[in-house]
Amino acid sequence: MRSERSFVLHWMVAFRRRRSNYALEHAANEARRLDKPLVILEALRLDYPWASDRLHRFVIDGMAVNRRDFAGAQVLYHPWIERERGGGRGLIETLARDACLIVTDDYPCFFVPRAVAVAAGRVDVRLEAVDANGLLPLRAADRVFARAFDFRRFLQRELPAHLLEPPAADSLAALELPRLEALPAEVSRRWPAATADDLASPSLGALPIDHAVAAVDDTRGGAKAAHAVLERFVDRSLDRYADGRLDLDDPVTSGLSPYLHFGHLGTHQVLAAVTEREGFDPSRLGGPAGGKARGWWGLSAPAEAFLDQLVTWRELGFNLNARVDDYDRYESLPEWARRTLREHEDDPRPYLYSPEQLEGADTHDPIWNAAQRELLETGRIHNYLRMLWGKKILEWSPSARDALDTMIRLNDKYALDGRDPNSYSGICWCLGRYDRAWGPERPIFGKVRYMSSESARRKLRMTRYLERFGGGG
Repeated sequence: MRSERSFVLHWMVAFRRRRSNYALEHAANEARRLDKPLVILEALRLDYPWASDRLHRFVIDGMAVNRRDFAGAQVLYHPWIERERGGGRGLIETLARDACLIVTDDYPCFFVPRAVAVAAGRVDVRLEAVDANGLLPLRAADRVFARAFDFRRFLQRELPAHLLEPPAADSLAALELPRLEALPAEVSRRWPAATADDLASPSLGALPIDHAVAAVDDTRGGAKAAHAVLERFVDRSLDRYADGRLDLDDPVTSGLSPYLHFGHLGTHQVLAAVTEREGFDPSRLGGPAGGKARGWWGLSAPAEAFLDQLVTWRELGFNLNARVDDYDRYESLPEWARRTLREHEDDPRPYLYSPEQLEGADTHDPIWNAAQRELLETGRIHNYLRMLWGKKILEWSPSARDALDTMIRLNDKYALDGRDPNSYSGICWCLGRYDRAWGPERPIFGKVRYMSSESARRKLRMTRYLERFGGGG
């Protein structure tokens, strides 16, 4: 801590929101304790993997909302967009010279952990990374859980105590601090803040990013859009969630995963919206931690089904990512899955498609083609079809390793909720993670769970879905 310096710096990299944000709340509390101004830096670099119009625009949407949100607070918000490769080099180090403390986000995925570690090694001031990922702190568990059942049982035992200390609804509420009118001249000159016009109408075409992956015009980023999606889901779809998830023609999925991924919305905010709708009584919690997926919350069946996805399955991926460096590598799959896939690696493939054919949705299977086109056009795939999508890539690839590479490449490149612990969990589930050996043993899959398009067609209502995304094939 360098208390003689000018301000506390909050480097916002993963939890890009004002509200329900432990990291921002901690930075504000430290600024209050030191009686120093609070500077919030939200930067968007160019050289992150898969940088594209789609991902850039979603982040910039959020920056525009944050600019308005922070305008009325006693903070200095500095949104910065890199215009040429390497342009951001030195920004954190320069700001650090005047910082008493740097607070940033503890997000266990993609480029963020390395970026934070590199920055920590280059500054001469304390840098603290704060976890605002989910309901259960990343380090509340001391091991990696191999099954959802075991993790759920752990959650049911440990979570009630953590729910007693939620983040503040407004991380900057009643914040009275000295106001910093401007950043040091060198920062303002070399890294000028994006203007309201820059954020409202970003000139993406001038940036060296992938323009072939277009922005999704009807899915805008930012906290305001996130809350509108959440409100619409709770009001219109939550009641049908348990039984309606197989209806692709009238989908009831929440649509929240991109906002959770980019930090425009926090899990506590989603939980609050759901439990308020349900008339939740916290005293209902604390029953037997049996690991069952239904009944522990004391809510309706649809709400219980949704919270199991939001909490158990989402945070299960964070549990692994926080402890395993190779979470996206083939070697991280369970030993039994790697063994059975190796035993069937030489099995004949009835269909074998190149990565380019798969990317272009050019297969014989109209359902799979529609799922891939949904990803290309909208940046997402319906939850059930995402599982089938991955299983068929395994079936149509030369090897399981090739299949994993293809799944990750397509998901990271096109999905708005990709590059995330939850998305890597879903991809690796297709190859056996968090699952068990199944019988009968099948060609190609071995003992890994099998799924077929024929079964999906019987289970799912998808007439309009296939018409919209042109299954073809």
